[in-house]
Amino acid sequence: MTAKKLPFSKEQLETIIANHPTPFHIYDEKAMRENARYFNKAFSWNEGFKEYYAIKSAPNPYLMKILREEGFGIDCSSVAELELAKQVGMSGDEIMLTSNDTPAYEFQLAKELGAIINLDDISHIDYLEKHVGLPKTICMRYNPGNLKQGNLIIGHPEEAKYGFTREQMIEGYRILKEKGVERFGIHTMVASNELDPTYFVETAEILFNLINEVYEKTGVRIEFANLGGGVGIPYKPEEKPVDLDFVSEGIKKVYDEMIVAKGLAPLKIFFELGRAITGPYGYLVTKVRHIKKTYKTFAGLDACMANLMRPALYGAYHHITVMGKENEPATTKYDVTGSLCENNDKFAIDRMLPEIDPDDIVVIHDAGAHGHSMGFNYNGKLRSAELLLRENGAVTEIRRAETLEDYFATLDFSGVKDFK
Repeated sequence: MTAKKLPFSKEQLETIIANHPTPFHIYDEKAMRENARYFNKAFSWNEGFKEYYAIKSAPNPYLMKILREEGFGIDCSSVAELELAKQVGMSGDEIMLTSNDTPAYEFQLAKELGAIINLDDISHIDYLEKHVGLPKTICMRYNPGNLKQGNLIIGHPEEAKYGFTREQMIEGYRILKEKGVERFGIHTMVASNELDPTYFVETAEILFNLINEVYEKTGVRIEFANLGGGVGIPYKPEEKPVDLDFVSEGIKKVYDEMIVAKGLAPLKIFFELGRAITGPYGYLVTKVRHIKKTYKTFAGLDACMANLMRPALYGAYHHITVMGKENEPATTKYDVTGSLCENNDKFAIDRMLPEIDPDDIVVIHDAGAHGHSMGFNYNGKLRSAELLLRENGAVTEIRRAETLEDYFATLDFSGVKDFK
């Protein structure tokens, strides 16, 4: 059976489960910190470099506090995410609001926090000025259209709902300069879970080219370039992680050629990675309830797609380890399922695994991003707990499991009795 490494043994998990019933997500603090330091080191050549963690990937204040300690900022897309940043103690340039179809109250909170506001549409300039007022710093999101190919998850840029056209970007900077904005940024993101390292160098080249054009046509000097997220992770054992050193070296080369040589340095480089920061370091731990044999063999878990919906949503692969059977041959073909009343509630289809028994502990890998955060309550399923495996081996609960009381909190049962 092809293996992926785990930061805990079966015996350790059994001890954890004795205090925290399955299913739950558990995150590896040590690995997250090491990964964050590697990322910062790779881009240390750029003065002012900053990663704004895309908090939508795993919106937990404990995880964000760890990443903040490693020098990361936070990328937010909603009022709730801005509030999370506020609760962690973040403010100013530590925060970037990158949203779309944005309401005035989101802009208002972002401005109160001093966050960098990243506009998604040219009409938002007037909207922001009318409802909130223009801050001194503004960023705008560029959609490069057919200059850049997207991928399966995010779609083709020309069809995406995000960003300004090239012509709108030029006009947007001109308008903002006339209105007194003093600091300018640029942003783009046109891929998701991309493993080709050259993709991100090409993205930088496209942005740097536009930065030159903006300066030539408007006189606006752009202070920072947010290259977005989209760096993928090796979900399958045979895949390789993106070589960040290669990406960094490639970006530095075009930076020197297109920014330094044109007199537009310094330009701060930002990213807003989410998946690549926490994805490989989170695990969904679950137990087998039933083995069902009909036309196929099904391993039914106590987790379901409410705990991890990526496989059901777009057929994503997540590696599965049956604890204690890591060295046994994968001789049996399973559909690994949950208990929702939906036939696509499957973590794996026709997956070859060692023979599974009820009560076996199953670990689903790479669930540290877009796992717990995409959960839902269909069928009345309750959101599970999140745990943190500390560097010293201790385990801390960083989000308790939802209860029936939580689920029904927005309903007034007393009103039902008199309802006619």
